[in-house]
Amino acid sequence: MTGDEKPAVRQSLAPSSQSAGRVTMLGLRGIPNVQGGVERHVEVLGQELTRLGWKITVIGRRGYLKEKEPVVWNGISVVPLWSPRRMALEAAAHTLVGVLHCAFRRPDVLHIHAIGPSLMVPLARLLGLKVVVTHHGFDYDRQKWGGFAKKMLKLGEAFGMKFANRRIAIAGGIAETMQRRYRVPVSFIPNGVAIQEAEDTAGALEHFGLTKQGYILTVARLVPEKRQTDLIEAFARLRPESHKLVIVGGSDFETPYSKEVGKRAGEVPGVVMTGFQTGSDLAALFSNAALFVLPSSHEGMPIALLEALGHGLPVLASDIPANLEVGLPPEDYFPLGDIDALAAAIERKLARPYSPEERRQRAHEIEQQYGWPSIAERTAAVYRSLLPQCASGKERI
Repeated sequence: MTGDEKPAVRQSLAPSSQSAGRVTMLGLRGIPNVQGGVERHVEVLGQELTRLGWKITVIGRRGYLKEKEPVVWNGISVVPLWSPRRMALEAAAHTLVGVLHCAFRRPDVLHIHAIGPSLMVPLARLLGLKVVVTHHGFDYDRQKWGGFAKKMLKLGEAFGMKFANRRIAIAGGIAETMQRRYRVPVSFIPNGVAIQEAEDTAGALEHFGLTKQGYILTVARLVPEKRQTDLIEAFARLRPESHKLVIVGGSDFETPYSKEVGKRAGEVPGVVMTGFQTGSDLAALFSNAALFVLPSSHEGMPIALLEALGHGLPVLASDIPANLEVGLPPEDYFPLGDIDALAAAIERKLARPYSPEERRQRAHEIEQQYGWPSIAERTAAVYRSLLPQCASGKERI
């Protein structure tokens, strides 16, 4: 159990008449402490919405959840449902089961996350549910998907945009593209940053053989578009005696890419693979790093980058549109896939560490811009537009 986590409590999931409304979130593996950007988004957003009086239920995939029966975690009802453990099938199959569950439970709003699960939006509408879809990124651009999967993801995007009652995008570029492509209104509500204080910095660092300011950090799942291998190659060319490279993250399924990352990491001295981390251990790894690097080729709105900034870290990110949208100075970016440029940028950053005051200033700026309370308020406004007592006039679809 992490530092900020309350014990999961099994209890009735009956609706509360005191809530602002009942919202069920679907399309993710689950919460709490499940690896993934969408999972982190829902975990924090759900807690903020409960503070605003909303009754939040998250439907998760049973195989990823510690508790196999419905529980309440930090005020959020978590309902595990069956899904197949096959990469190409689990999201669609689980979302189908989740939509049928919601047809019985009748939440005020069904909030579907990501474009793959959005394949089920027409069914949800036929069943009389009011649906909000959040577009978390152009998943069909991910390297792991084959031709058929990419077509299904594009179809899910089309179904989500055309048939949902309301649409949200986590990046301005996504919102603009969707409005232009489908001629529908899309609300831009970004990812946020929630900074957890590390409770046992010394213990976490000691466990992995690390020292304060003595390592470069990257945090992401081990999937091809995160390009951890680019970072390992850049580190191998530098071989900095004073710093290690720490790769935080795991893989839902063992793949050729995850094997390649492990193999190459084992060949380069100074590379530490921690696996998936969460809670105060992850906070300790963030807060004590000398530099954070995100070399990915695909992002929606990069939560790990925002959290690194929220800890006041110097950062380097690939120059893809989603990372550029964060609005960092030019020296914080490098050309995607250019190993030599990345190595040179790392060397430059390590030679000029931030002072404690610079770290505090950067953390303050990010918290002001990407605070979750305001993001939750904006999301709640989308929900309220669908509630009978708040909606005015004819509903736009």
